[in-house]
Formats: sequence, structure tokens, C-alpha cells
Amino acid sequence: MDDAKLGPPVQNWTPPPWPDGQALVGSFVRLEPLVADAHSADLFRAYNGHDALWDYMPYGPFASASAYHRHSKDRESADDPYFLVMRDPASRHCGGVASYLRITPDAGSIEVGHICFAPEMQKGLAATETMWLMMDWAFRAGYRRYEWKCNALNMASRRAAQRLGFSYEGVFRNHLVVKGRNRDTAWFAITSEDWPALSEAFRAWLSPANFDASGHQKERLSDLTRLTRVASDPGL
Repeated sequence: MDDAKLGPPVQNWTPPPWPDGQALVGSFVRLEPLVADAHSADLFRAYNGHDALWDYMPYGPFASASAYHRHSKDRESADDPYFLVMRDPASRHCGGVASYLRITPDAGSIEVGHICFAPEMQKGLAATETMWLMMDWAFRAGYRRYEWKCNALNMASRRAAQRLGFSYEGVFRNHLVVKGRNRDTAWFAITSEDWPALSEAFRAWLSPANFDASGHQKERLSDLTRLTRVASDPGL
């Protein structure tokens, strides 16, 4: 067949598995499948008083620990989205969640979303390693496409996607109605072709050699990932 007309064949294609319930363990964070009774109280502690975390979420903020527990209980047994909880290996405290969603093994596509990091976990090694661990599992499992979508008005999320090496793919206008408001959605993705170089960028950034005695980075992750991006976000 004409590859130029129909696209190249995907050789030896086997749909990848669903997330398998195993913890993902790094140097700075442990990601555990969500269990409301084990995690929700500590997550509520970390989130409480930081209502702006929920501005772009389809749910929240939560008025009480019991309300957040009910929310978590509804999600702990779901296959999609499939939630993981960030735990600090040193303090043992939980400080955030992220999920796999829109999991489509037949297409080899999976998305990361529902990302909610409490201030204690933001802008640190654990937050970046969380994103790397989740990407790494997906591509090792055989996924071909790893997506990031966010409200187009959420500039912090758009900057984060670019820092992490996602390529910008455009804005879907009038995509959703969230909390009674229109949402235009910015789309980003990493493909299996992007991943080898991007994975090396993450390994270089997370290496102890990239940090001085005070813990300050020598090279920025955005500088390391810039060359792996097929397209940068023109809105930034």
C-alpha cells in the first residue's frame, strides 16, 4: 500500500496494558493507587486552605475532610480515570494526586490529568519526578501517545506542559462546560518517537550532579526539553 497516502504501518503492534495497580517508586516520591481510607485525610490536610487549587478542576473545593473522603471513595475503584497519590518517602505524608485517563489501549493513547499538587509538593523534585515516573511507565508499557490537556486560560498548566517537554497541538474551542463556564482546551502530547530523547533530559535534570550543595539546579528542565518539542506553545 501507498504509505504516503495511508500512513506508515505500525509494525508488530500489540495494544498495551491498563495501569496495573503497582506503586511507582522514585528517589523523591512514591506513587500509590488511591485508597480513600488510607490517603484522603492526609490529602485533605495538604489541600485545606488552598482553594485556588480547584479553580480549573471540575470539582472542589471541599468544605470538610468527610466531603473529600466521599470524593476519593468514588474514584478509588475507577479504571479511568485511574488515580495515583504522591507520598513523600521521608515524611510519609501525602501531598498530591494525578491520574491516567482517557486510556485507549487499542490506539496506544493515554492522558495525564486531574493533577492537584498541594503547595508542599509544588515546584520541587517530587512533582517533576511524579510526571517522569508516569510518562516512563506509559511508554515502557507500550503506549504511543501521552496527552496533556488543560483549560486554555490556565497559563500555569500550559507552561508546565511545555517545561515537561509536551508539544503543543492547538486549542479546541468551546470544548467543554465546566462549573457552568465555557472551556476552550489546549492540547499537548508526547509520542513514543519523542520519548527516548525526552527521557534522557529528565534523567539528566533529576541527577544529583545537576544540583549544587544548596539544592539549586544547574540546568533548567525547560532548557533540556526544548529540543525534544515538535511545537512550542505560541500563547506563552
